[in-house]
Amino acid sequence: MRVRPAYLAAPLLAMAYGLLRLVDGLDGSRGPGLAWTAGHLAFMGALVLFVYVFRDMWMMLGRSRGATATLVAGAAGAGLMFVQFAIDVVVGFMAADHEAMGPLFDQVQAVPGVSPLVYQAGPVVFYVAMFALVAQLGVRRLVRPWVPVLVLVQVLLPFASIDLITVGALLAVIAFMPLALRDKRVPAHA
Repeated sequence: MRVRPAYLAAPLLAMAYGLLRLVDGLDGSRGPGLAWTAGHLAFMGALVLFVYVFRDMWMMLGRSRGATATLVAGAAGAGLMFVQFAIDVVVGFMAADHEAMGPLFDQVQAVPGVSPLVYQAGPVVFYVAMFALVAQLGVRRLVRPWVPVLVLVQVLLPFASIDLITVGALLAVIAFMPLALRDKRVPAHA
């Protein structure tokens, strides 16, 4: 058995972001500071690893047209989210305190296309693609039926409340465990 660490490291880094986000908010505001920066960098690392995970799922799906379209969408969504988190890190470094972050974010989001693409479409496309890839694996019976269900719940949790990212990441670790530990010679559900 060959372990694929990206399947576990990606959601664990997302979980680190969620935990650091909660810690950062204990004083009543989020950012700037160490927890803000470390959390955002952790999620940026998760996004890079999720693209690798998406690519692996795409290969499991035989590089079909549907899987290819989903991979491209997922990578684009991850790229847009990466830009969002990079903006957040830069704003955090530029701002003296939380109140100073608002005007800086306003300047960035005033650039045409940034808000709808980077802050709105990016996360939706990323999470929909994640679920779509896992659902395709489920349809082909390459994962057990509970895997797409857990991923769907994990995908929906941040949209219900961003404070649930940590819970969603834990569900992703559980869902991706069979994919991380699968033997290359046998399907993931065996």
